[in-house]
Amino acid sequence: MAKTFKVDQGKLIREAAEELKKISEIKPPKWAVFVKTGAHKERPPVDKDWWYVRGAAVLRSVYKLGPVGVQKLRMKYGGKKNRGVAAEHFYKGSGNIIRKLLQQLEAADLIKKDAKGVHKGRVITGKGQSILDKAGLKIGGKPVKKAVAEKPKHEAKEKPKAEAKPKNEEKPSPKKEAKEK
Repeated sequence: MAKTFKVDQGKLIREAAEELKKISEIKPPKWAVFVKTGAHKERPPVDKDWWYVRGAAVLRSVYKLGPVGVQKLRMKYGGKKNRGVAAEHFYKGSGNIIRKLLQQLEAADLIKKDAKGVHKGRVITGKGQSILDKAGLKIGGKPVKKAVAEKPKHEAKEKPKAEAKPKNEEKPSPKKEAKEK
């Protein structure tokens, strides 16, 4: 777990998706070519391997949040729907896609149904955890540094001090100058 969450998560999901392609139980259904990933989307995904990428993302979410169910994952993969002039509203992601992915991941022994206290849902197994850990090690395992703009360092410059004026020197007052004339 240490390496899995300390790397770039986009690269981790892509690498885990490549590992999921090798597993025979995880295959996109025939309708996956035409389907949108939620009611809030306007078009289906462009990526040909989107099923495996979503499967890897679901596997990572189960690892991080588990025990987790379909409804919680629908909320996670939902978004705002563009309704034209009307205000945007949140819509959940597709439950059928998430349900089928969870069933396939469960058939591949990467996740299992379990309960922790009052929470029940799917949790990751050792095999699923090892896929994510191997993917984290493969992409480097180096921590991701947050892109923070560095502040320019200002060196303390010594300001030239004004020369000290002697106190016993008298300033000519305007009244005295006027009387002298």
